[in-house]
Amino acid sequence: MIQEANPKSRKHLTKSKLMVSAIQKPLPPGSTIGILGGGQLGRMLSLAASRLGFQCHIYDPEWAGPAAKVSRFESNTSYENIEAVLSFAQACDVVTYEFENVPSLTAKTAANARSLHPNANVLNIAQDRFSEKTFIRDKAKVPVAAFEPVNSVHDLKRATKKLGLPAVLKTRRFGYDGKGQSIIKSENDIPVAWDVMKGAPAILEAFIPFKREVSVIAARSFTGETAAYPLIENVHQNHILHKSLAPAENDDGRAQGLAVQIMSALDYVGVMATEFFELEDGTLLVNEIAPRVHNSGHWTQDAGCIDQFELHIRAICGWPLGDTSPKSKMEMTNLIGEDISHWESLAQEPKTFLHLYGKRDIKPGRKMGHVNRIIG
Repeated sequence: MIQEANPKSRKHLTKSKLMVSAIQKPLPPGSTIGILGGGQLGRMLSLAASRLGFQCHIYDPEWAGPAAKVSRFESNTSYENIEAVLSFAQACDVVTYEFENVPSLTAKTAANARSLHPNANVLNIAQDRFSEKTFIRDKAKVPVAAFEPVNSVHDLKRATKKLGLPAVLKTRRFGYDGKGQSIIKSENDIPVAWDVMKGAPAILEAFIPFKREVSVIAARSFTGETAAYPLIENVHQNHILHKSLAPAENDDGRAQGLAVQIMSALDYVGVMATEFFELEDGTLLVNEIAPRVHNSGHWTQDAGCIDQFELHIRAICGWPLGDTSPKSKMEMTNLIGEDISHWESLAQEPKTFLHLYGKRDIKPGRKMGHVNRIIG
């Protein structure tokens, strides 16, 4: 059911006539932006949209999640409920998503009713690591680490001989924050690593002895206008992003150029994150892309420029993209699990901005919020 997100006032929305139309001119304030997914990224997208006078409609199987709490409308049912997805899309002026594992049929159904940005083909590519890396290497002509598809333990043995050891085995789909992957250091590790995959299609990637991990947050509009933030240096703990520093040192603009090259090849509209391994000699290899706003871009909220969430809203609504030049050097730190219990002391720190996601339950490994600090 489509309803007001405020539980005190639940009203049905009038369904509009089924019509597919690309946005030809900027959407005016007061338009409705549909967001597939109701987590923290959807929440921050909705907050950014409201500053520009838009209203948001959240589609989320979970009732009153982080995004719905700050949005006008929400629909609560499964992503597989095609009739509900269609009704949701028809009630919006444009549709986007906050996570890349939206089911393919859900995305296509929404796209049949309203403009969907980024497009459904982007999701198909980004949801499969093999398809993603193949596209980046062969279509966008951007370098990635060597890789091989793996569908059996025999494939894995052949792939390790071809790529050498150590190497990293990953599921092709649904892996994130270190889940669904194993490092293979010797032939003895092969059977155990394959067991971790539980028979799922996988990809073996050459192990990259990188100097640092960096990322670029960039946007592209349907007019072809592009904008990018400075290079970001990322530090991980237990395979989860811990800190991001921006602008990163030794930013020569190459990473932004490669990110835009990929976006152009995808005919991309919206914000996209591109993660790179930087080698000792300065070579950049793409690790992966995320077709959405991204954790490593949260620092933009308090850097004195258009933040990544407003940038995405501007891009998908056909607005000018705006200024992406930060006025300060920033450090973003994730609040994972019980880290959120320190909210009171964090709120007292000078030059520190606290962002909490409104999640009901604290769990180990769960992102509960983040803090942005001005460090220069």
